Order: sequence, then structure tokens, then C-alpha cells
Amino acid sequence: MVTGVDPTASIPLTWARRLSLAGMRPISAPVDVTNAVLLGLGQPLHAFDRAKLSGPIVVRAAAPGEKLRTLDGVERVLDPEDLVIADDSGPVALAGVMGGASTEVSAQTTDIVLESAHFDPIRIARTARRHRLSSEASRRFERGVDPALAPVAAAVAVDLLAELTGARPAPGVTDIDHRSPAVAVPLPLGEAERLAGRSYPAEVVRRRLSDVGCTIAEGKTTQGRGNPGDDPADGDTLLVVPPSWRPDLMRAADLVEEIVRLEGYDTIPVTLPRLPAGRGLTPSQRLRRAVGRALAHDGFVEVLTLPFVARDAADALGLAADDPRRAAVRMANPIAEDAAYLRTTLLSGLIAAAVRNIGRGQQDLALFEAGLVFRERSAAAWPTSPPARRRPTDEEIAGLDVALPEQPRHVAALLTGRRELGVLGGTGRAADWADAVDAAHLVAEALGLSLTVTAGDSMPWHPGRCARLSIEGRLVGSAGELHPRVLADVGLPPRSVAMELDLDALLEVAATTPAVAAPTISNYPPADRDVALVVPTRVPVAEVTAALRDGAGELLESLTLFDVFEGAQVGPGQRSLAFGLRLRADDRTLTAAEANAARDAAVAAAADRTGATLRA
Repeated sequence: MVTGVDPTASIPLTWARRLSLAGMRPISAPVDVTNAVLLGLGQPLHAFDRAKLSGPIVVRAAAPGEKLRTLDGVERVLDPEDLVIADDSGPVALAGVMGGASTEVSAQTTDIVLESAHFDPIRIARTARRHRLSSEASRRFERGVDPALAPVAAAVAVDLLAELTGARPAPGVTDIDHRSPAVAVPLPLGEAERLAGRSYPAEVVRRRLSDVGCTIAEGKTTQGRGNPGDDPADGDTLLVVPPSWRPDLMRAADLVEEIVRLEGYDTIPVTLPRLPAGRGLTPSQRLRRAVGRALAHDGFVEVLTLPFVARDAADALGLAADDPRRAAVRMANPIAEDAAYLRTTLLSGLIAAAVRNIGRGQQDLALFEAGLVFRERSAAAWPTSPPARRRPTDEEIAGLDVALPEQPRHVAALLTGRRELGVLGGTGRAADWADAVDAAHLVAEALGLSLTVTAGDSMPWHPGRCARLSIEGRLVGSAGELHPRVLADVGLPPRSVAMELDLDALLEVAATTPAVAAPTISNYPPADRDVALVVPTRVPVAEVTAALRDGAGELLESLTLFDVFEGAQVGPGQRSLAFGLRLRADDRTLTAAEANAARDAAVAAAADRTGATLRA
């Protein structure tokens, strides 16, 4: 407490000018002195009019519903998280942010209670943001103030008040010190060399630590060859006590950073790390890159879309109510309310990218993306988050993993407009459902696999132009023309096509598939045979193809479907499939009888398994 303040006293003109240049308006001698100390030492102070205080002041949390009119004239409703300075009448200041109007120093003030304190940076920062009140004091506290500075700043302010206003300091001060004793940080002398890669002599380490204000604690070394009772500087490890104004120096690496910074980063030699043999891309990564290269070489452009979608993303794709792709995960802190869910299919992002490109005049698109999709686990309950002060246990990590959504990796492609551009005035060729199926085959071939294609009926594809893609009896995706209603809803041109595959499922099969052997080149001529089979339209072509391959046996080199015909000549509900069989042996020239026998065996197998008949 300071008494006998001359209310008419003022600070020198040079002081007032320096305050103005610093952005502070000179008000009165007591207030100007606290501001000058703030600017000079970095320690915020606050002066209370002693006559306006009711009893002693305390520092406490605000009670629910308490109010305080701050120096800016605004009455603020306080939060229980706010820290306040209060007397018997209630809050008189918002601690570390701004004083209260009820105890403001005025032109009649003669007795002053000077408060110089250190507050928790995080709590002050939250209070300032909660009340949208940024002050010179709060900006300093939230960035960190030396906790040892408070009594020094108070003493300087008292001396200035005595010098400028004729005030007299009252006997005694209230000093409540909750600071923890300084903790010495063990620093092995070789740590700087280990982390930076160059030698730092012991005298350089000591000198640079002294430059930043550190002291070497007296006592025993914590490790190394130092004898008990020796000065730690003589052993292998230094016990370094950081200065009070450097709370960031908490471990040996922090001290090494200061040594390296002061010695110069440019003194660290440039060396390449030695990589252990056998490292590189994993087999899964190589296969994923092969898929991307295959699509890119075929004219597709890769896009990377955000995994966030709107709540009605499934409605835009026309998904059924029981479709598993409707199980979207909502984020706790979305970047926007209209994109608060994680995608369950890559088509949502591809469609948005295509719509944006079409809006900018690009009509002919061939886009693809490979990325994660997210499916909510219906029975999973999110466990309690482990504390941040320790590493989670294996059981806690397992619980968190179980609660995470399923995250399979998919690959999808979308085509609009023309697939082949015309030349010399030609119109080119528009993309159709077959191009989407070809893109799926391209992905499978890059992995050394072969897809089975059957008729499908799943949204968002056209029910009559949708292919169901499977491998070894396992459904891995769909391809075809998108449903007209979906195209109209999302703004894509008619007849746009797309495909989507479960890339993880394909990689799983590829990992267990034997390596493909290089084909042998036969010196003997092939024998070509054509067959036309009449089969019901409900029979997939893939089944007929598989039957022909099995029936022809080892002599079959290739099988090609070159014609499909439907009409009155083959009857209603029937279609003709014309296949070309190339037969060849590695050790001899096939006779006509051998070639015909292989062809007849293939036709017999197709007739037995699919009901096919040989077309006359």
C-alpha cells in the first residue's frame, strides 16, 4: 500500500510522449507509472483506490451469476472459470485482464493498493477470449510472464510513485509465493553432439547455457563417471537450472536446442542418413501405386477430395434405407455444419469435383480417386479418453481401436462427356457403361487379378446398366451408368458413368495370389475355332466364358467374345454369343481332330452348365 499520493502530480513530458508512442494514453501519475513498468519490464500491474475497497482483497474464482463493470464501462456477467480479485463487496477486477470501475484510481485518490501478480497463461487467455476483452495485461499473461518478476516490478513502481508523486510506502507487503522450487535438468555433455551431429566442447556448452541465463547446480552428477560430491561440471552430466523467465526449458533436448541455436545452425554439417537395407515401399503400397499409374496411363486424372460430406449425401445418391453406406459417422468438431459427416463412398467427392469442373467449362472428364471411406460400427461405444499426462495402456488403445469406424480403402472413377475425342471434325465417342467396367478391369489387371462381371441392381447406378463386380465369389464393387434421377439431382450430364471398388479387398486377394508366370512362346501354329452359342439372356456371359475355358482345357490359349446378337432368329428371351477360341500346343502342331475335339468339349461344358446350344 502507498499513501500520501499527490493527486495533482504528473509524469514528465518525455514519459508521456513515450507512452503515447507505445500506444497508451497518459491518464494520471499512478496509472502512468503502472503502464511504464508494464512496458519496461513486461510485468502487468494494477492500482486500486484504497478508499473504495471494502476489506482485504483476495484472488478467487467467480461465483455463478456475479457481475463486474470493467474500466471500459461494460458490465460483464462472469463465468465460474474466470479468475477475479475481490473484496468484501464482491469482484473488483478481472484478474490478469482488466480492473473494475468501482475501485478505479481517480483525481481524488491519495492511497493506493498496488497489485503485482503472476497468473496462469491458459486461464487468462480463456477469460480474455470468453469476454472478447484483449488488453495489454492479458496479451502478456497469455504469452507468459516471468514468475519472479512480480515483486521486482512492484518495488520499481513504488519507488517511481515516491519520486513522482511524493507518496510514502506503507510498512510491510503481502507476498504469497506459490512457486515451485527450480528443478535441475540433467544434461549429458555428449547430448548436443548426439542430437546435432557435430562436436560441442564442454566449455562451449557451459558458456552457451550461461548466455541464456541458466546456472549449473552444485551437487552430484546423476550419471557418468563423476565422483560423488564433485562439481557436476567435472562429470559427464551437468545439472542445469533454467532461469525463471524460460519455462520452456524442461528437458535436455530444450537445452541442446539453445546451444545449437547460439552456435549457429550453419555450423552443422550436411550429411545424408544411412538407411538400413531392405527398406522401401511395402507390397501394399507398391500395388496401390500400380493401380494409380494404370488409371493415369489410361487417361484418368487423379483428384483428392475432402472426406467430409453433408448429412443428405446418401439421399443424393438414392441409397436405400437399409444400405450400409448410410451408416455415416458424424464428427464432434466439423469444419462446417453442411459437411459434418465422413464419407461412406468415394462417389460423393468425385461427383462434387465433376460438377465443379463442368461449371468451369470442362465437359469431358475422366476422374479417379483412391482413398479411405468410413463406416460406423453399430455396436461400438466410444470409451473414456485416456489422460494426456501418460501413455495409454494397451487395453485403452485396443478399446479406442474397436470404437473407431471401419476405414476400408476404395478406388472409384467417374466419366462424363466424350471418352474419345474426334479428329478432323469427327464427333468422337461418348463414354458409356462399358468404359466404367473397363476401368474396373484395369484396376484388377494392375493387381494381377481378374474380375467376374454379372448384372447388378444397386444405387446409384442405372438398374439396367449396372455391373456387379466380384472376385472368387466375393462382391468387391459395381460399375455402370449412373441413375438418371441421381444425375438430375446432383447436376451431372445424362449418361455419366462411374465405378467403385473395394481396393482393400482386392489387395487382400492379390496378396494370396501366386505370382503370374511369364507366358511361353510356342513355335507351333495356332488352331482357331469359332462357336456361336444360344443361351438365355438371364445367363451371365461370365458363366458361359468360364464353362468354355474349363471345357477346352490346357490347349486353350485365348478366348474372345466377338459378337452378341438378339432377335427373332434366336427366339424370345434368348441371345447368341459368338466366341473365338485360339488353341495351341507347346510341343506339336495340333491336328484338325484335336482342335475340333477341344472345341466340342468346350461347347459340351457350356451346354451342361448354362443350357447353351450350338447355333446352326
